[in-house]
Amino acid sequence: MGKSKDYMTLGMNGKSLFGVVLAVAVFVLMLFGLPDTFSEEAKRMTAIVSFGVILWIFESVPIGLTAIIVLLLMLLFDVGGPELVYSGFASPAVFLIIGGMMIAGAVNRTTLVKRVTYHILHRWGTTSRGLVGSLIIIQQIQAIFIPTTAVRSTLILPVASMMIDTIGAKRDSNLRKLIALGATFGGNISGTAILTAAIGNILTVELVKQFTGVNITYFQWFLYTFPIWLLLVPSIWFLLLKLYPLPTDQRVFPSVQEEMRKKLEELGPLNREEIRCLVILLFIVGLWVTEPLHGFHPSIPALAGAVLMTLPGIGVAHWEDVIKINFGTVLLLGVTLSMGYALTESGAATTISRYLSAEWFLAIMREPLLAIAVVILLAQIFHKVISNVSTAVVTFIPIMVSVAVNAGADPVVIGFTAGLASLHGFMLIVETMPNLLAHGTGLITQRDLLKPGFFATLLSMVIMLIVAATWWKVIGFL
Repeated sequence: MGKSKDYMTLGMNGKSLFGVVLAVAVFVLMLFGLPDTFSEEAKRMTAIVSFGVILWIFESVPIGLTAIIVLLLMLLFDVGGPELVYSGFASPAVFLIIGGMMIAGAVNRTTLVKRVTYHILHRWGTTSRGLVGSLIIIQQIQAIFIPTTAVRSTLILPVASMMIDTIGAKRDSNLRKLIALGATFGGNISGTAILTAAIGNILTVELVKQFTGVNITYFQWFLYTFPIWLLLVPSIWFLLLKLYPLPTDQRVFPSVQEEMRKKLEELGPLNREEIRCLVILLFIVGLWVTEPLHGFHPSIPALAGAVLMTLPGIGVAHWEDVIKINFGTVLLLGVTLSMGYALTESGAATTISRYLSAEWFLAIMREPLLAIAVVILLAQIFHKVISNVSTAVVTFIPIMVSVAVNAGADPVVIGFTAGLASLHGFMLIVETMPNLLAHGTGLITQRDLLKPGFFATLLSMVIMLIVAATWWKVIGFL
């Protein structure tokens, strides 16, 4: 009871109260102040989206609760009717993320992830370069099998803290920052090449399909993005090592190898449960990769995997364990999809895009590489303002797709670029779940992120543009 009271008290003070007041004020302003170029339905939808975005930015109330409030407002203000408002929850993307979270829950019931982590650190974690690289690489491996960024960060951050304690890295030292930022930035880039590894990816594919009719498969997503991922991993690693140089006596950690050896001994040999888990994971990934052959939406292998992981005699976890998922994330995904659909159906996205359709801007959008550069830049700015990745994606993509259509540019490329660029957030605590979770553990502060985050942001933008100018042209995507 005391905890609930504390929450309510916090909710009525400071930043939270300001967020609520600002959200209500902007809602009223949009509802009654938008010009007549917006239809009445478009005004209502724009007001509701603005209201929800501000609440998500300030986190005045829990993310899932904000999603319910936005859903209720869309119903009360009759934006497109109940069928449209609830349509986001009928999307296979919702069931993909549900299946993914259930799989992650089942995997966590085994010691498979710990075993892989300890093996990598035992082999390469004895030097500063190897340790930071290991913390980054571990999450790239996890991304193939664990579809949620939050779960991957939750698994790696305790390991980073353990490494800091094991080697005795002092607070505010370059070594501590190097380890903490390696774990954090590794999480931020881990969703780049795997469609199912980030909610933003799933939303991007669903929205592009909704607005253009083009379905980007699991394999196609990987084909378009794996060069970006291959360049980001070593680039982020190298950047951190250069920004946080270490004295010679802090570059080698024999204690890490000994600690990992003890951990592996405690786990013992690979057990049957881990083998079954690995086989099921490989089966799921195999179905995802071969989507062009069988045509199954990625949600089908995810749900099949959840079944196999919990089936008596075959699975590795009890049903009661895997259904304990974060329904706030499910609500967020469903509502943001509905928001994206309603923004288009109400005409709000089209009307907003007209204000961006000055001839000089349309001329830029007609030049493919220049358009991609502008979209990448706008996505980063947009993401800084709208911190939640899902919200940024679902509001930015419809507008950019509409502008692309007005300009006669390829809406698929523009929509894809807008979603992918919104995935990477390095500068602010609130931009991504890895940043937020690392800050919550005390490993990093907002001040720690600013300088490396600025350079990492520039690096990610340049890499995306280089890949677009070369690889995308080679494969015919651009």
